[in-house]
Amino acid sequence: MEYSNSSNTEQPQTCLEITMEVHRVVPPPHKSTIHKLKTTLKETFFPDDPLRQFKGQPTGKKWILAAQYIFPILQWGPHYSLGLFKSDIVAGLTIASLAIPQGISYAKLANLPPIVGLYSSFVPPLVYAVLGSSRDLAVGPVSIASLILGSMLRQEVSPVSDPVLFLQLAFTTTFFAGLFQASLGFLRLGFIIDFLSKATLIGFMAGAAIIVSLQQLKSLLGITHFTTKMGLVPVLSSVFHNTEEWSWQTILMGFCFLVFLLVARHVSMKRPKLFWVSAGAPLVSVILSTLLVFAFKAQHHGISIIGKLQEGLNPPSWNMLQFRGSHLGLSIKTGLVTGIISLTEGIAVGRTFAALKNYKVDGNKEMMAIGLMNMVGSSTSCYITTGAFSRSAVNHNAGAKSAVSNIVMSITVMVTLLFLMPLFQYTPNVVLGAIIVSAVVGLIDIPAACQIWKIDKFDFIVMLCAFFGVIFISVQDGLAMAVGMSIFKILLQITRPKTVMLGNIPGTDIFRDLHHYKESMKIPGFLILSIEAPINFANSTYLNERLVITLHIL
Repeated sequence: MEYSNSSNTEQPQTCLEITMEVHRVVPPPHKSTIHKLKTTLKETFFPDDPLRQFKGQPTGKKWILAAQYIFPILQWGPHYSLGLFKSDIVAGLTIASLAIPQGISYAKLANLPPIVGLYSSFVPPLVYAVLGSSRDLAVGPVSIASLILGSMLRQEVSPVSDPVLFLQLAFTTTFFAGLFQASLGFLRLGFIIDFLSKATLIGFMAGAAIIVSLQQLKSLLGITHFTTKMGLVPVLSSVFHNTEEWSWQTILMGFCFLVFLLVARHVSMKRPKLFWVSAGAPLVSVILSTLLVFAFKAQHHGISIIGKLQEGLNPPSWNMLQFRGSHLGLSIKTGLVTGIISLTEGIAVGRTFAALKNYKVDGNKEMMAIGLMNMVGSSTSCYITTGAFSRSAVNHNAGAKSAVSNIVMSITVMVTLLFLMPLFQYTPNVVLGAIIVSAVVGLIDIPAACQIWKIDKFDFIVMLCAFFGVIFISVQDGLAMAVGMSIFKILLQITRPKTVMLGNIPGTDIFRDLHHYKESMKIPGFLILSIEAPINFANSTYLNERLVITLHIL
């Protein structure tokens, strides 16, 4: 439509002549059903189009870009400098001082030999340094995954009466966890882990932290006969039904070192520049307690010790993987649960520190990196690992510049495995229990729980379900309950969307909820509704009924 002044002298000059041009609308080109489906799948699963960078490039350049895409170390490695290495070596040595005692402690939490925890702090960090895209993620065993693996496998196999089978199932579980994680990244199905909402994770982590802490009462009190169940009631019953086994020497040592670790953690939280205080406290506790036990022969006075540990690097374990038999289903189920939990923790930690340093972490590449890391680890005597928050926080605060800090940590663990293992023979189990308790205390996030209560009461109920489910039933059942309720909430929002009547704010073009904004006014003859969900077959009938009822009321 065009507006122009007419030049015809027979008409007034002020008259406007309206001329309309009709343009022929060309329909879009025809696309086959297969092409439409391909486009939809590409937009859904490959919105970033990783192959776009390869278009128009010569063959040699394509091979280089492909290698850099698969192995991010080839992208930043050529630009690495001595100045960056100085920062990374300090960060690597710092997290190694935390990784060694934590590795031993978490392996015991998973009912595995302590040496497996050190194996898991050696190979996986090397694999992640080559494949991972995060500069701050410090890889190794974590408390929650260790707890889940140990508790789920122990339901069918005893780590005491059949330790070899238990170890085989742990390695097999790690393989399936890694396979599941890598598959999610390769198939771009990472949205599955989004079903673990923040409320679910907060409740689950808090409940798991309490269960983990209660389980350490066996070591902190010196109890020999302790329940194998994970619930609150069985654990407390076992504690108070075996009071004759309590050892005052163990209680005294455990209390002193637990207070020391908690104070060190508090100091580092209040003054972030003193991060090295909490980072070095576990290793200092191990050294001091080992010297005390050795000097006073405390192992003969009621204090249990780790005992002799095997020297040498990781032995191969691919021959221990069990892909047949009656326990295959247990390994797959445990691998699925531990894989989702560890993947969620690793990606969340990586993205948190990437945001602080203003760089990007590719979620799908992280899934593949963590998955391949666990698959390789399962063949080298490692159990499931991921990026640990406490270790990554220390790595970040220590000034890590790249994944080389993981390589430095791995080399330090390697030296420990080769030459320093006899020094841990007299390390008391009570100190390992104190290290675990001090580490999991940070998983209880009360301010976040209060914030959820203020924002969404239904999410708060989901959080409580996860929390009480973990404490009173089991770790995996509590998690399943919370995820189920989260999915139910999503379905409820889709099938029963909220409808709001809107009114106009006088003097503006703004429309707001009539019930929340008193100044908003109805427009005579019109009903304006806001539907807080897409209209589809699942909610069309409900919305039609709501519309009829609303019109009837009006």
